[in-house]
Amino acid sequence: MSNIEQFRQDVREWLESNCPESMRGLMPADEMVWGGRDIEFKTSDQKLWFERMRDKGWFCPDWPKEYGGGGLSPEETTVLESEMRKLRCRPPQINLGIWMLGPVLLEFGSEEQKRELLPPMARGEVRWCQGFSEPNAGSDLASLQTSARLEGDEFIVNGTKIWTSYGDKSDWMYALVRTGAKEPKHAGISLIVLDMHSPGVTVTPIDLISGKSSFCQVFFDDVRVPKAQLIGEIDNGWALGKALLGHERRAMSKFSEICLPTHFDLLENVFAYLPDPQKPSEIALQQRAFSCRMDEHAFELTQRRLNEAGRARQDISGLMAIQKLVHTEQEKEKFEILLDVLGHRALGWEGGGFTERELALTNTWLNSFTQSIAGGTSEVQLNVIAKRVLGLPTA
Repeated sequence: MSNIEQFRQDVREWLESNCPESMRGLMPADEMVWGGRDIEFKTSDQKLWFERMRDKGWFCPDWPKEYGGGGLSPEETTVLESEMRKLRCRPPQINLGIWMLGPVLLEFGSEEQKRELLPPMARGEVRWCQGFSEPNAGSDLASLQTSARLEGDEFIVNGTKIWTSYGDKSDWMYALVRTGAKEPKHAGISLIVLDMHSPGVTVTPIDLISGKSSFCQVFFDDVRVPKAQLIGEIDNGWALGKALLGHERRAMSKFSEICLPTHFDLLENVFAYLPDPQKPSEIALQQRAFSCRMDEHAFELTQRRLNEAGRARQDISGLMAIQKLVHTEQEKEKFEILLDVLGHRALGWEGGGFTERELALTNTWLNSFTQSIAGGTSEVQLNVIAKRVLGLPTA
């Protein structure tokens, strides 16, 4: 038996013994475990699964061990992910820092920053949020105006960020700020990290049409941030921001692969609510569902190819933009089909004899529209693909 096959067998046995049965299968949104200072578990199995994966170093399996990772090779990491998919293991925690900031720190951070920031992240002890978009700098992110004025060994930060996911629940933020007035506008931007409990930070939740408030607006009023929390070089944050956004798109397109957060199986609901299609319209609807599920499967296979290419250090920036676009549009199509299949059963808001799943469907359908905006709108992704992937001329 080869070394990698022995590793696969060991991983399979470990997962079978350590992943509780209740931690396998699709994960409802209200059962997600977020790492952080004030981590909460709904069940003892959630806590057990979290602690076992943390102690194994498998929150970040391919990070070096000195930074809290598992020290696995790219091939071994692929095996681990494959075996977790086979058992349908839920992610033991959700941590935007690991998915987005961590890879940037590994590449651009100083050794001191890596040793200070990565191990707590890898243990799930810090919950991170992203401070990029502003009221007048969304799709045109380079127009951001939140300022960070350097005074001695500190930056003085003033301004506001918007659409900050879970900003009200996060411990730290990684943010793009304007540290210089250079032209073009992509210059003079820096990447910093800051404690969300710092004096002068105010967070206000934003109500969404779905009834949830995962988005927030964050205000900075003379917030003092140590200069040591600058990532990379001053005024050179745009390059780091682009790298981080690449990891964000990859993370967002990865949601379906790790069962986040929809628990609405498309074909399961089609067969439940449309068991014996007879009318041409019903047959056409069933065909739409099958076509959508085939597209989802193609996406899942492409996602695996993207992961392999990334570990081989190939340029995957274009593919990540394509995956983010495709996934969010597929999710919208999926829920449009589900609404058509369920008919009036999909129109419930609260009470009225609707089941819990039927009530949740309406909220999730509405939320699917936000995913084609968050992380860069579909229109922006199309422009990115046209310019950077296809090399088309710009007007």
